[in-house]
Amino acid sequence: MKCICGNEKDYEACCGVIISGIKAAVTPEELMRSRYSAYVQGDGRYLVLSAIKENRHDEDVELIQEFSNSVQWLKLDVLNAKDDTVEFKAYYREKEGIKVLHEKSRFIQDGGVWYYADGELYNSKVERNESCPCASGKKFKKCCG
Repeated sequence: MKCICGNEKDYEACCGVIISGIKAAVTPEELMRSRYSAYVQGDGRYLVLSAIKENRHDEDVELIQEFSNSVQWLKLDVLNAKDDTVEFKAYYREKEGIKVLHEKSRFIQDGGVWYYADGELYNSKVERNESCPCASGKKFKKCCG
Protein backbone atom coordinates (compact mmCIF):
# COMPACT_ATOMS: atom_id res chain seq x y z
CA MET A 1 0.00 0.00 0.00
CA LYS A 2 1.21 3.48 -0.85
CA CYS A 3 2.27 5.91 1.82
CA ILE A 4 -0.17 8.62 2.97
CA CYS A 5 2.05 11.17 1.20
CA GLY A 6 1.50 9.50 -2.18
CA ASN A 7 4.87 7.78 -2.54
CA GLU A 8 4.89 4.19 -3.74
CA LYS A 9 6.69 2.94 -0.60
CA ASP A 10 4.52 1.77 2.27
CA TYR A 11 3.96 4.16 5.17
CA GLU A 12 6.38 2.48 7.60
CA ALA A 13 9.24 2.61 5.07
CA CYS A 14 8.45 6.16 3.99
CA CYS A 15 6.97 8.72 6.40
CA GLY A 16 6.49 6.36 9.34
CA VAL A 17 10.21 6.02 10.10
CA ILE A 18 10.65 9.79 9.96
CA ILE A 19 7.63 10.66 12.13
CA SER A 20 8.60 8.00 14.70
CA GLY A 21 12.15 9.40 14.87
CA ILE A 22 13.85 6.21 13.64
CA LYS A 23 15.25 8.06 10.63
CA ALA A 24 15.78 11.76 9.92
CA ALA A 25 14.48 13.26 6.68
CA VAL A 26 17.35 13.37 4.19
CA THR A 27 15.80 16.09 2.02
CA PRO A 28 13.34 18.95 2.48
CA GLU A 29 10.87 17.01 0.31
CA GLU A 30 11.02 14.02 2.65
CA LEU A 31 10.37 16.30 5.62
CA MET A 32 7.49 18.03 3.84
CA ARG A 33 5.92 14.68 2.90
CA SER A 34 6.24 13.45 6.50
CA ARG A 35 4.62 16.69 7.71
CA TYR A 36 1.70 16.13 5.32
CA SER A 37 1.32 12.58 6.68
CA ALA A 38 1.38 13.98 10.21
CA TYR A 39 -1.41 16.41 9.30
CA VAL A 40 -3.47 13.50 7.94
CA GLN A 41 -2.95 11.67 11.25
CA GLY A 42 -3.52 14.76 13.41
CA ASP A 43 -0.02 14.48 14.89
CA GLY A 44 0.43 18.04 16.15
CA ARG A 45 3.40 17.13 18.34
CA TYR A 46 5.47 15.99 15.32
CA LEU A 47 4.51 19.10 13.35
CA VAL A 48 5.67 21.38 16.14
CA LEU A 49 8.91 19.44 16.70
CA SER A 50 9.76 19.41 12.97
CA ALA A 51 9.66 23.22 12.80
CA ILE A 52 12.61 25.51 13.52
CA LYS A 53 13.10 26.35 17.21
CA GLU A 54 11.69 29.89 16.89
CA ASN A 55 8.40 28.46 15.59
CA ARG A 56 7.89 25.70 18.16
CA HIS A 57 4.95 26.59 20.36
CA ASP A 58 3.40 23.89 22.54
CA GLU A 59 0.01 25.62 22.37
CA ASP A 60 -0.03 24.95 18.59
CA VAL A 61 -0.21 21.17 19.10
CA GLU A 62 -3.87 21.22 20.07
CA LEU A 63 -4.81 23.74 17.36
CA ILE A 64 -3.10 21.64 14.70
CA GLN A 65 -4.81 18.48 15.91
CA GLU A 66 -8.19 20.22 15.98
CA PHE A 67 -7.82 21.46 12.39
CA SER A 68 -6.34 18.21 11.08
CA ASN A 69 -9.14 16.15 12.56
CA SER A 70 -11.86 18.52 11.32
CA VAL A 71 -11.08 17.90 7.64
CA GLN A 72 -10.64 14.88 5.40
CA TRP A 73 -7.24 14.96 3.73
CA LEU A 74 -7.44 13.79 0.11
CA LYS A 75 -4.05 13.98 -1.58
CA LEU A 76 -0.70 15.68 -1.87
CA ASP A 77 0.88 16.93 -5.09
CA VAL A 78 4.53 17.97 -4.94
CA LEU A 79 4.93 20.57 -7.68
CA ASN A 80 8.60 21.43 -7.27
CA ALA A 81 11.39 20.48 -4.88
CA LYS A 82 14.67 22.34 -5.26
CA ASP A 83 17.42 23.08 -2.77
CA ASP A 84 15.73 24.20 0.48
CA THR A 85 12.21 24.79 -0.93
CA VAL A 86 9.26 22.56 -1.76
CA GLU A 87 6.14 23.78 -3.52
CA PHE A 88 3.09 21.61 -3.02
CA LYS A 89 -0.69 21.42 -3.06
CA ALA A 90 -2.48 19.54 -0.28
CA TYR A 91 -6.16 18.88 -0.95
CA TYR A 92 -8.73 18.42 1.79
CA ARG A 93 -12.50 18.29 2.22
CA GLU A 94 -14.34 20.39 4.78
CA LYS A 95 -18.01 21.31 5.22
CA GLU A 96 -17.85 23.94 2.46
CA GLY A 97 -16.31 21.52 -0.06
CA ILE A 98 -12.87 20.63 -1.33
CA LYS A 99 -10.09 23.14 -0.65
CA VAL A 100 -6.43 23.27 -1.56
CA LEU A 101 -3.50 24.44 0.54
CA HIS A 102 -0.91 25.66 -1.97
CA GLU A 103 2.40 26.58 -0.37
CA LYS A 104 6.03 27.09 -1.22
CA SER A 105 7.76 25.92 1.96
CA ARG A 106 11.26 26.81 3.04
CA PHE A 107 13.39 24.46 5.13
CA ILE A 108 16.58 24.94 7.14
CA GLN A 109 19.16 22.34 8.02
CA ASP A 110 20.52 22.52 11.57
CA GLY A 111 23.01 19.99 12.87
CA GLY A 112 22.37 17.77 9.85
CA VAL A 113 18.59 17.73 10.47
CA TRP A 114 16.01 19.45 8.25
CA TYR A 115 13.34 21.66 9.84
CA TYR A 116 10.36 23.55 8.44
CA ALA A 117 11.09 27.30 8.55
CA ASP A 118 8.17 29.04 6.87
CA GLY A 119 6.09 29.12 3.76
CA GLU A 120 4.54 31.38 1.18
CA LEU A 121 0.84 30.63 0.72
CA TYR A 122 -0.84 30.99 -2.64
CA ASN A 123 -4.52 31.75 -3.15
CA SER A 124 -5.37 28.64 -5.18
CA LYS A 125 -8.49 26.65 -5.74
CA VAL A 126 -9.32 23.37 -7.41
CA GLU A 127 -9.84 24.16 -11.08
CA ARG A 128 -12.99 22.86 -12.79
CA ASN A 129 -11.15 20.81 -15.43
CA GLU A 130 -8.49 19.19 -13.26
CA SER A 131 -8.84 15.66 -11.93
CA CYS A 132 -10.97 15.57 -8.82
CA PRO A 133 -8.80 15.25 -5.68
CA CYS A 134 -11.21 12.61 -4.32
CA ALA A 135 -9.55 10.10 -6.70
CA SER A 136 -12.77 9.29 -8.59
CA GLY A 137 -10.98 9.70 -11.93
CA LYS A 138 -13.54 12.30 -13.02
CA LYS A 139 -12.98 15.99 -13.67
CA PHE A 140 -13.65 18.15 -10.61
CA LYS A 141 -16.62 19.92 -12.26
CA LYS A 142 -18.38 16.58 -12.86
CA CYS A 143 -17.61 15.18 -9.41
CA CYS A 144 -17.15 17.13 -6.18
CA GLY A 145 -17.24 20.59 -7.83
